[in-house]
Amino acid sequence: MLGIQPKDRMKVAGNSNIETNILTQLKSHVYDIIGCCQDVHKELGPWLNEYIYQEALKMSFEEKQVTFVKEYYFQVSFHGRPLEHKHYIDFLCKGNVAVECKAISSLGAEQRQQLWNYMRLANIPIGILYNFAPVRDQCEKYYYDAKSKTISAF
Repeated sequence: MLGIQPKDRMKVAGNSNIETNILTQLKSHVYDIIGCCQDVHKELGPWLNEYIYQEALKMSFEEKQVTFVKEYYFQVSFHGRPLEHKHYIDFLCKGNVAVECKAISSLGAEQRQQLWNYMRLANIPIGILYNFAPVRDQCEKYYYDAKSKTISAF
């Protein structure tokens, strides 16, 4: 269950819950985004500050002509009223892919939950959690089905 507590709102499943044709489309849709992340990690190497990776990733997206918004702002509402706190996703690519960059020793439940909450609250169907810090980079991809409130790794 990837570190999800029973009290959490979303159900998490492996990619077996995603239809084969949708899974193929998802992988194809994020292929160039993942490629940009890999290029950044390959050139800069491990253990730099997260902001260095973000700036390099911005440049890579521009070079590869991947549409994106850096520090995508989204509003959270409660009882129909917007909350004052501002929430940002590192990147929103192609209008429907949240990309969260990390530079930590290893991805864990806290980083996953952050991405999943962003996806749910901003109603973004695809999320990528990318950790640039380790010698071997880490990438996790998720699909959020708002109708069933289910998130699946792919």
